[in-house]
Amino acid sequence: MSTATLSVPERRRSLTGWAFLFPAALLIAWMNFWPMIQAFILSFKTGRGTRLEWADPWWSNYQRLLEDDIFHTTLLNTFIYLVVQVPIMLLLALILATLLNDPRLRLRGMWRTAIFLPCAVSLVAYSLVFRTLFSNEGLVNDALRAVGLIDHPINWLGTPGTARLVIILGLLWRWTGYNMVFYLAALQNLEPTTFEAARIDGAGPVKSFWYVTVPQLKPMILLTAILSTNGTLQLFDESYNLTQGGPANSSMSMAHYLYEISFHRNPNFGYASALSYAILLMVAALAALQMKVGDRRD
Repeated sequence: MSTATLSVPERRRSLTGWAFLFPAALLIAWMNFWPMIQAFILSFKTGRGTRLEWADPWWSNYQRLLEDDIFHTTLLNTFIYLVVQVPIMLLLALILATLLNDPRLRLRGMWRTAIFLPCAVSLVAYSLVFRTLFSNEGLVNDALRAVGLIDHPINWLGTPGTARLVIILGLLWRWTGYNMVFYLAALQNLEPTTFEAARIDGAGPVKSFWYVTVPQLKPMILLTAILSTNGTLQLFDESYNLTQGGPANSSMSMAHYLYEISFHRNPNFGYASALSYAILLMVAALAALQMKVGDRRD
């Protein structure tokens, strides 16, 4: 119904609603969308600090991304975290949610709280704890030597492969419980008769989980996959606080490199803006791909 066909009281109510919405919409546009537009314009400029001028050619910052070896390293690192950590985390979260949804389990509240509790820990605090645990004289090396698995301390944070592994373990520890809560909430809204029918048909716990639980949780799995992908591509705290991107940038994430370009390495805001838009395009492309693959509506 158009505004012209509304009665006077209805039109007044409609205008009143828009009057309340307009300041909030204006604030959102000013605080969110205008900086995005400014950053996009900035990505076509070059220079240091405030002494910026239009790049020649104007796409040179984006061309530089294709030739930047450090960016290629951070891109590889980030996708390693994405491909390894996200599937393991979501699978663990789904299994834990299924186990903790069992009404016969005693002390369910305590277990749920214990698994979710890492999400309440500060990112900086848990990164520092993990650095201490995986230091040369840390608890992990002491425990491995105590059981006879190693003779000499492993330099966890000083070797590329193990440094990435520590970041992956840190991500799993902190975010598995977060995703578990999503699955737990979805499980409590499933129809119990579907599980009863599966048991009558002779399906065991594994088959019930795979053929009954997982298909019904598909929308929630898709949501958590998109959120986890988005978060991993923008990973910063673990790379910065846990390994400081080392050794030799071998564990640095793209967001960490963006921070370094912006504020540490001879600041270049034009190139940093181009990198931020490259990350944005990756996030959007992977989210669209996941929606295309995962959202199979009948």
